[in-house]
Amino acid sequence: MSTPAASSAHADPGGSKVDLAYDVIRARILDRSYTPGYRLVLGSLARELGVSTVPVREAVRRLEAESLVDFTRHVGATVRGLDPVEYRWTVETLAVVEAAATGASAPLLSDAAIARARGINARMREGLADLDPLRHSELNQQLHLVLASACPNPQLLELVDRGWARLAALRSSVFSFVPERAAPSVEEHEALIDLIASGGEPDEVERAAREHRGRTLAGVLQVQGAPHGRSA
Repeated sequence: MSTPAASSAHADPGGSKVDLAYDVIRARILDRSYTPGYRLVLGSLARELGVSTVPVREAVRRLEAESLVDFTRHVGATVRGLDPVEYRWTVETLAVVEAAATGASAPLLSDAAIARARGINARMREGLADLDPLRHSELNQQLHLVLASACPNPQLLELVDRGWARLAALRSSVFSFVPERAAPSVEEHEALIDLIASGGEPDEVERAAREHRGRTLAGVLQVQGAPHGRSA
């Protein structure tokens, strides 16, 4: 199978072979070319990328450390699926760091960024009539990253990026599990953007962002039949 990621990796002879394999496999997991349960055949990947199995194996171990891949003896490496318990911890953690980043970003966010967020949310609203869960999730991520983008703390933003990466590996789309959350989510986005645009206090913005994330988490856990207790 040939993908843009693979082609770009081949075009970068300066990059290490481990990085090449890591970047290609990770990109395919995050864009869902490799869905949960997909088996990563080291030999096939090595041949495709023009490397030995050694760097591919090391790349897979790095992805395992990031909780994107499971490695089972005598079975091999597979893309991780949805674990309701891990999903809960991942979303609760993301709720904390993303809400903090959004609160810190709010007073620094430009008018252009706010307009961009409104435009993304408008596209989400337009898609409600014929919901595409994957597309809705992609736009949802874009919107939240825009709202957090002016956060002056780069380490906090790195934690947000890691949380989204882990979520991408844990689910096909949150709106596949709870499509009924799509419309309320759009309204909550609009309220959050309005709060930021009107100069809401950072702690108020942070609280609103965290409550928004918690409502979606509670909905997913209810569908999955997992106890959610106190939501993030």
